[in-house]
Amino acid sequence: MNTKEEIEHIQCLIIGSGPAGYTAAIYAARADMKPVIYTGLVPGGQLTQTTEVDNFPGYPNGITGPVMMEDLRAQAERFGTSVRFGYATKVDFSIIGGVHKIEIDNIKTVTADTVIIATGATAKWLGLDSEEKYNGFGVSACAVCDGFFFKGQDVAIVGAGDTAAEEATYLAKLCNKVHMLVRRDEFRASKAMVHRVLNTPNIEIHYNTETQEVLGDGQVVTGLRVKNNQTQEVKDLDITGFFVAIGHKPNTDLFKGVLDMDETGYLITKPNVTATNIPGVFACGDVQDNVYRQAITAAGTGCMAALEAERYLAAKEGGE
Repeated sequence: MNTKEEIEHIQCLIIGSGPAGYTAAIYAARADMKPVIYTGLVPGGQLTQTTEVDNFPGYPNGITGPVMMEDLRAQAERFGTSVRFGYATKVDFSIIGGVHKIEIDNIKTVTADTVIIATGATAKWLGLDSEEKYNGFGVSACAVCDGFFFKGQDVAIVGAGDTAAEEATYLAKLCNKVHMLVRRDEFRASKAMVHRVLNTPNIEIHYNTETQEVLGDGQVVTGLRVKNNQTQEVKDLDITGFFVAIGHKPNTDLFKGVLDMDETGYLITKPNVTATNIPGVFACGDVQDNVYRQAITAAGTGCMAALEAERYLAAKEGGE
């Protein structure tokens, strides 16, 4: 066995390749930090599973998620970013001297002066085949992103927490009618959010109701089959849009016990910055944002992370 395996050293390692990761790369590359991105298993992140993106500034006619992520990748590469397919499988942020060790794909080890974590979050789904079939064609996990496409139409949303309540009231401003499906006989949302839903006339709440199947014509959503789990009654709702708002899971399992995170797994950054509890390690995008979860806010924090990483390196070099 060769014990002298050469370990690659990287000035700025970016883990994840959504809007946050690519924006961080653009800024880091322009600062001559020679960033390396490992894309993760879904290069481009959640947006590659989105059809139309109409709310990102600079695209007056809209753009598809995959094309937008290819644009961001090309821009990052133009400034010298090395974009690599692969994912981090182990991290060691405890090394004295401020160099961080990261294992890639269970086989390769790299070290890095700075690490920017942009691993994002994954929407939770109900797990129905029909839900997957029509994802992007009437099924969405983001009302703020896609609600506009259903202006004046009838839609349904599933969920009982604050996010579901907030998204239902958002949809109610755009849509003719919003069917809200709550699995139990009460909400999990805060009293203020429940009050807002109950006082919105075009939201119809279906308690004790579960989704059985998303109905469609093979191209787009045309309805929803639901079942009352108390009476066992099954009925079809005439809708054109179905929104799933049962939560997101941040992709942070790799950092458990290493980085500070909240009870749901979102990384905790210091106030007004992207720094984590480990010097030289920064987090941006949906992995540390459980409030906004938009491409534009992710990109903004990606910019912040790169600027902070640059300042961290400058201060470190100045102190040596």
